[in-house]
Amino acid sequence: MAARSAPGRVRALDYVAAVTVKAGGRTLPLGGVALPNRRLVLRWLRRQALRLADGHGRGPVPAAAPWLGARDVRPVTFHGSDAPEALRAWAGDHGRQDHAMSALESGRPALLTVVDPFVGLCVTLGGWPVDLCGWAAASANHPYPPRTVAEEV
Repeated sequence: MAARSAPGRVRALDYVAAVTVKAGGRTLPLGGVALPNRRLVLRWLRRQALRLADGHGRGPVPAAAPWLGARDVRPVTFHGSDAPEALRAWAGDHGRQDHAMSALESGRPALLTVVDPFVGLCVTLGGWPVDLCGWAAASANHPYPPRTVAEEV
């Protein structure tokens, strides 16, 4: 996708999606990907939201769980059912998906934060556009960040 950053100047946009968890004053990344377009960002975020919600009530996940894909985030343990239900509701709400798509299209981040009030756990799913070409030009001595090729689901 291309977007105009200045009159007559076109810059390439890529997107980043990530999931973080905050508990006890610490924020930890659960995983993330770089993707070529906003539709794939939303698809990845919906998949992670459903995976996190569906993992509610399961025991600890072994490091080599066969159902844990290489690009999937690690599950978290929720202590109540409100957070998993909020994740499912967001993933299935077409209006909220359209709103997230519009935010990404206009260059703003699309964020969803759910809270498990029993333990103060906050899980944030986010996607935002990133100007990788501009980043690379400003950081000529650094290689491009790794990019994950999207798989069709």
